[in-house]
Amino acid sequence: MSMNREGRPTRPETTTQAANGTFTGNRALMLEEALIFEIGDTHTTGVDLEKAPAVASRLGGLERNRSIGLAGLSEPETVRHYTRLSRQNYAIDLGLFPLGSCTMKHNPRLNEKLARLPGFADIHPLQPIDTVQGGLQLIHELAHWLCTLTGMPAVAMSPKAGAHGELCGLLAIRSALEARGDARQVILVPESAHGTNPATAAFCGYKVEDIPATKDGRVDLEALKARLGPDVAAVMITNPNTCGLFERDMKAISDAVHAAGGLVYCDGANFNAIVGRVRPGDLGIDAMHINLHKTFSTPHGGGGPGAGPVVFSEALAPFAPLPFVEKNGEGYRLIEEETAEEHHAQSFGRMTAFNGQMGMFTRALSYILSHGADGLRQVAEDAVLNANYVLRSLEDVLDAPFGHSGPCMHEALFSDEGFADGFTTLDVAKGLIDEGYHPMTMYFPLVVHGSMLVEPTETESKAALDQFIGALRSVAERAKAGDEALKGAPHFAPRRRLDETLAARKPVLVWKDTEVAQAAE
Repeated sequence: MSMNREGRPTRPETTTQAANGTFTGNRALMLEEALIFEIGDTHTTGVDLEKAPAVASRLGGLERNRSIGLAGLSEPETVRHYTRLSRQNYAIDLGLFPLGSCTMKHNPRLNEKLARLPGFADIHPLQPIDTVQGGLQLIHELAHWLCTLTGMPAVAMSPKAGAHGELCGLLAIRSALEARGDARQVILVPESAHGTNPATAAFCGYKVEDIPATKDGRVDLEALKARLGPDVAAVMITNPNTCGLFERDMKAISDAVHAAGGLVYCDGANFNAIVGRVRPGDLGIDAMHINLHKTFSTPHGGGGPGAGPVVFSEALAPFAPLPFVEKNGEGYRLIEEETAEEHHAQSFGRMTAFNGQMGMFTRALSYILSHGADGLRQVAEDAVLNANYVLRSLEDVLDAPFGHSGPCMHEALFSDEGFADGFTTLDVAKGLIDEGYHPMTMYFPLVVHGSMLVEPTETESKAALDQFIGALRSVAERAKAGDEALKGAPHFAPRRRLDETLAARKPVLVWKDTEVAQAAE
């Protein structure tokens, strides 16, 4: 008899409800963990310290006048608490992350090892320039490859993430228009663009207008041309777009915008689908941010600031922000001031205090150099192949609104059409949690009702994809059949489904000590 047939059942769905009710609240190794304030209390600490001697205060009347309110735990209690919490967090190291438009790819450990080298991990932005020549060289080399891969002549390395990069691009566009005395005030944003695009344009003081999509999920070129005029400053377009499709008319769009005196901003969040195959600069794009965490496998946020470098066309390069690294005969220098004698005299200024996130730069360059030109091209090809495998494997059970438009790019888009009455995309997402997966992106893009956006990325094997496809198929079939148990999912997670209406209207954001509260009453 095989080991799997001995003892208790090994599959969670065969476990009876009675077996789930344990004294501890634990579910085997799924440990129940209370809040840190419920484990310890504010009256004790994990260590014994002698009372500090009285000294004159140097805080100028800003001394703390009450307890800080932190629970006192011993070292084992503290370590166990946070380790148990970490077990309840889904991560790319645990399984496939299907989030569409988010590109949650594996982070190679080689990149992590290089980012921890003392010469990169321990340097400080205020060190003398002659002590950080290696770091500046790394930034300069990464900038070179970003320009090469995009076909653009200049890049700003300092933006911290995608939306920050969008702001950088629009500020450069506004500066270029102001330099020629052109007071355009409208930004056109297609329906298939990322949601941050209109938000960034509005933040910059522009009026935002939508451009509709065609039935096949792409920008309506004729509608765009009809709206262009002397008041249009730029078009912000996401390519590949959030419907998971490549904008085939991108060059025609750029030509039309330029002919009308405007500029073209491309949201490069989905560059992972075309890196090594398409150079955005060849499509007439003037500015595009690159999410290093999406395309070049740096962690999302990286435990700190992310990185969203912005590449610029010749028209916008003179207006790029400071600081930037420049190579001269003696080495590398950091250009931090505008001077009339230099080519950066028209820079719109600074976006951040320093020159970017060194850890993200190190990881990204490591990824680029270890893959090489052919490897990066294969990254895009495999990402597209995996997404199309998911799309075609599920289109018989899930509605694919743009399945007729041909192959998708980096992500597969499904809708809630065909679900039983009363069943929604949210139910499918909660069911996936029971299957051991983080839910896919839901209700985005807005052009598809009940949308489900799945991006498997190139780093998943066929076996991993098949398992995810089987899980999503199972949950989708339950939604179509009207399985009422799905309404209560997740059943096996540490916490059950919350009352979202109540949570939105009466959120509990602060933990209160009931004993203290009762004493105060």
